[in-house]
Amino acid sequence: MGTNEAADGAVAVLAVGVDLVVVSAVLVVGGDSVAVAVAPAGDLMATMTLDQLVEQLAKAYGAELRAVVLYGSAAAGQHVAKRSDYNVLVIVDSLDVDLLSRGAAVAGAWGEGGNPPPLTLTTNEWRSSADIFPMEYADILGRHKILHGNPPFDGTSVDPEHLRLELEQQAMGKLLQLRQGIFAARGEWKRQAELLSASLSTFMVIFRALVRLHGEEPETDYTALTERVAALSGIDSAPFKRVVRHVRGEERLSEKEVPAVLAGYLAGAERLKTHIDQV
Repeated sequence: MGTNEAADGAVAVLAVGVDLVVVSAVLVVGGDSVAVAVAPAGDLMATMTLDQLVEQLAKAYGAELRAVVLYGSAAAGQHVAKRSDYNVLVIVDSLDVDLLSRGAAVAGAWGEGGNPPPLTLTTNEWRSSADIFPMEYADILGRHKILHGNPPFDGTSVDPEHLRLELEQQAMGKLLQLRQGIFAARGEWKRQAELLSASLSTFMVIFRALVRLHGEEPETDYTALTERVAALSGIDSAPFKRVVRHVRGEERLSEKEVPAVLAGYLAGAERLKTHIDQV
């Protein structure tokens, strides 16, 4: 319903984030995710543009295609070259096995370029799922660019209580994943730095959801968003802003810095979870 600027995840994910705990296994919102595949040389489809993707989807789905929507960091102007991928929502009127087979080649070629497969829902599924993917829906509705057709966004809204419940779940899940990542890094600073980079977009999905839960519209810029979350929740913004600069390539993390930044990052995740419990 996610760039390693890292998912913005929303998200996860119908998102936005590559590593949101529950929905990443079902949908990819927030966030935004890291491009990991390398396009084979000479393969035009593996390096397809957004325009080519839309063209191929139209051929695959024909009259069943309702809309193609770009969401996540690229739609919000936070795309980082060679670090971010493109998250695409596809809405079709129906989706049987034959149509899935037609779309498989397109999705596969798009994925070979380092992008997650298009998040594909039927019109009825889109209209009936905001209650179970509120963070991702909020992110898509708030940060999108229509590439084709007319998405059925009218009348779609996110219930604040549904948002709070998923936010609490994702914040706790992210804290647990961060601890597991620290175990896996085994004290190696380069692996710890990569853990910080890889987790950033999911935190941004969580940050945006928290700001929305407080009745505000989140900032697009990651630094401004982090500062607002710090004001709302009491976390220290410095470690998160330091990781933002690292991911953007503005100021790379050094071996000397990583332990303190990681400690502050972990403390922020713990404080964030406590704050959400109290909202």
